[in-house]
Amino acid sequence: MNTISPPPQIKRLSGPKRFLGIVIGITGGLGANALLAYSVSSFYTRNTKFVPYDTNSPDLTTKIFRDHNPLNNPPACIDHAIKQIPYGKLPEKYWVKGSGGRISVDQKALTTDFCRGIWSGVGFRVQRRLMERKYRALPGREDHLWDVKDLEKSPYQVGTKIVDHFEVVEHTDDKVIVRCGDSPLVNDHRPSDGLFSMEVSKDDEAQMATFHLKSVFVDTTPEGKGTQPQPEFLQAAHRWYAKLWMESATRKLIKET
Repeated sequence: MNTISPPPQIKRLSGPKRFLGIVIGITGGLGANALLAYSVSSFYTRNTKFVPYDTNSPDLTTKIFRDHNPLNNPPACIDHAIKQIPYGKLPEKYWVKGSGGRISVDQKALTTDFCRGIWSGVGFRVQRRLMERKYRALPGREDHLWDVKDLEKSPYQVGTKIVDHFEVVEHTDDKVIVRCGDSPLVNDHRPSDGLFSMEVSKDDEAQMATFHLKSVFVDTTPEGKGTQPQPEFLQAAHRWYAKLWMESATRKLIKET
């Protein structure tokens, strides 16, 4: 008697069913990868928060903002990201003696290094490479900052140009503001325009430094009077990018002692 069971029959799928299975598999894989990437990104940027920021902010009444947007056109996108870091977690090179013998921080040095971290950090690497490939060889861009080593060391004085897309328009002890949206060689008001501010505030009582990224994107031409807010998915994408820049810059700042 033959007690060996016959081999199982393998059911072959038809062409359309096989194709559907492949599509489902690929879609599932992409979905899983996207979910994983989102989860990793959310964890990486979890310490960066957004706070209320709109056209009622005193920032928009300052000379730099009024000169930039003299027609007071409504912004297409406006947001303010913050991250707080205790003094004790900052490298000691930033510590200075405050009142009552308590620790304070060198706000000017922190601000400049925060700015350096934005442009030389990993959060800006992809955009930097894209801008370099597209614009570096064009005439008039020779004095722009392109290389990471230069972005790490620049003092970011007013007039400094970054990858043919950003120009420093203000640098004080607590902030660096750049104009963005188009080439710095376009001096006039423009449809794609904006100001991006990198700031550091400090609270000696709470022993806390707060890092700020403020963005105001606006069409500064006469046609920008009726500007509508960008679609929510674009604003969400910008907030995600701002969080990536914040984390990249502050982690680089903390790491480099």
